[in-house]
Amino acid sequence: MTPPAVPPTAFVRIDHHSAVHLAAATARSIAQQCRLPGAAPDRAAVVASELASNLDKHAKDGALYIQPLPLGAGLEILAADHGPGMPELHRCLADGYTTTGTLGAGLGAVSRTATDFTIRTQAGVGTLACARLALPGQPEPVWQGAGFLCLPAEGEEECGDAGAIVRHAGIRTAVVVDGLGHGPRAAEAAQTALRAFHAAGDRPLPQILDSLHRALRHTRGAAVGLLRLHAGHAQYCGIGNVRVLACSPRGVDHRLTGQPGIVGWKIPAATTHSIPLAHGTTAVLHSDGIDARWAHAPSPFMLRLPPPLLAAAVAHGHRSSRDDATVLAARPEQRPR
Repeated sequence: MTPPAVPPTAFVRIDHHSAVHLAAATARSIAQQCRLPGAAPDRAAVVASELASNLDKHAKDGALYIQPLPLGAGLEILAADHGPGMPELHRCLADGYTTTGTLGAGLGAVSRTATDFTIRTQAGVGTLACARLALPGQPEPVWQGAGFLCLPAEGEEECGDAGAIVRHAGIRTAVVVDGLGHGPRAAEAAQTALRAFHAAGDRPLPQILDSLHRALRHTRGAAVGLLRLHAGHAQYCGIGNVRVLACSPRGVDHRLTGQPGIVGWKIPAATTHSIPLAHGTTAVLHSDGIDARWAHAPSPFMLRLPPPLLAAAVAHGHRSSRDDATVLAARPEQRPR
């Protein structure tokens, strides 16, 4: 059985107090659509409401990004802003701490409610947070240590981009697909490519690319980037304008773009590139809906972000609203010693 695709990310701009209610309603609705049981939809709404309220009170250019985790494993809510940051983060996470005269339960409530909560902040730069609500009894998620956002072009309900990660023998393989153009026909191409990827994800990267090429022959075609994460290095194979970069605290160490061509129409013989990944390095794969200039001089704060927050930072600060935009960030899985 082919796993379902990761659906597009819901975007809620927090530019007015009324957006707090919209964020909560969106999180509850997505949780219900994913058939999350019991009180999970209400817990998702609480997390979204608290994060959005925090943005409304303290931040600027804030937004929530809400999406299901793959395979019905739960829900993820990301918050990003370009606000003042939190100079005393540990105090902000404590119940009762407030700078606005409220009860001060916001981030503390999020930390208690979420299965996993990650937050990073820097004064004068902004704050990024990721709250995941995973269902009990799930195996170790394939998205652990990875981040992903997939956003449709403004005014579009369907997204012509898509992405996924699969795991075989402890090795993760990721794909980002950018269907030509945007709208329903681009979305059809992207979803067709994902189905082929899930069926062939354990093969060598050139063989996976050939499988996608055959599957896309009756669609408008797509750009495709494939990334296989090994301990110490990654392999990249791509056609079209899907970029891969290796980001470490030192800077952007490597960057590659796919070979010219359109998967489904005409492609050259695929070439696989090896990219060194020193400890702490994150591989970032993104479509051309992300402005490539983000990697020219990223801040030290950005380069030290864990993968889910790095993906959110790239999308929040460098997405084109006129095109579908996808970012996938991941590190090799850490094997127990």
